[in-house]
Amino acid sequence: MDAVDALACAALLAVMVVSVPANALVLACFACSPEIRRQAPALFTLSLALCDLLLSVSSVPLTLAVLIAGRRAPDANGTATGGGGCRALGALETLLSGGAMLSTAALSVDRWLAVVVSPLRYRSRMRRRHAAAALACAWAHAACFSAAAACRSWVGYHRLYASCTLRTVRPARAHFAAFTVTFHALTFALSLAVLCVTYRGVLRVARVHCRRIDVITMQTLVLLVDIHPSVRQRCLEEQRRRRQRATRKISTFIGTFALCFAPYVITRILELWPAVHISQQWGVLCKCLTYSKAACDPFIYSLLRHQYRKTCSDIVNRILKRTRMNSSEWHRTLSSVNQQHDLCIFLLKTSFVFQPNTLDSAL
Repeated sequence: MDAVDALACAALLAVMVVSVPANALVLACFACSPEIRRQAPALFTLSLALCDLLLSVSSVPLTLAVLIAGRRAPDANGTATGGGGCRALGALETLLSGGAMLSTAALSVDRWLAVVVSPLRYRSRMRRRHAAAALACAWAHAACFSAAAACRSWVGYHRLYASCTLRTVRPARAHFAAFTVTFHALTFALSLAVLCVTYRGVLRVARVHCRRIDVITMQTLVLLVDIHPSVRQRCLEEQRRRRQRATRKISTFIGTFALCFAPYVITRILELWPAVHISQQWGVLCKCLTYSKAACDPFIYSLLRHQYRKTCSDIVNRILKRTRMNSSEWHRTLSSVNQQHDLCIFLLKTSFVFQPNTLDSAL
């Protein structure tokens, strides 16, 4: 095993250690919180967590085992295709990767509807049945490609990526090339285009409302003449953070998607040309990047949000037999300076026009 394969093994092990419990925690939050289950976007998050969790317990351990075994095909008979089990895992990997991309795109469309199209009527228009119908279309879309690849025997062990995935068959190389280009165009390229278009609209709305909040902040600070100087400074710092918050989050959404999937997709396209030589080390690193998306998604889309943090805290307290601190005791511990700061932030937030969905909750 060379240094690159050793690094890939360490990365895959880290992905499994982070991804499996994190995605399982997302599923636990969905199961334990009626408030989360009532929300239509939670179905998209649930779909993404399921894809990431299944990838983390099926494809990632297999790739790790293959690298440790010296890139030998995971089949007792030593066949080049890896056997029937590897072909089944390849079809599953194709289904889950396509489902994860399309679920991410569906999340961006949902936030575009909540922020740009109809923020005041979003909850009345976006029901759970609408989200379920959108997910059904996305999964049917991914299942068509997975079934087509399995029927044409285009899945199996691929030595370049040390995994069970799409692989070419020489007699049908032209057909496989057309299938590969179509698959990546209608999953990765389509999802990336949807992400860019929808989040561009969200960012535009965020900047407009940020300018409005800047005006309201200055008016609030002028009205509160007796405000403590430290509270005034904290309000101004909150104003500066708000200016960068939407840009930072949207850059994270699009950047992680492109960084994790683009190298692998480009490599798969270049692989179709016989004259192009791709090293095995590069192929494994690209595959590790795609797997790392499964470890990033739980934190980007769910676990760092207030509702999920609260639910996680409730789950931990339930396990440890603890009770939550009484809200009256908590308020008595607040200092007068913190109360002024909370009042200032409350005035800023209540001036926001998005009801019932604010821009912060949408992002």
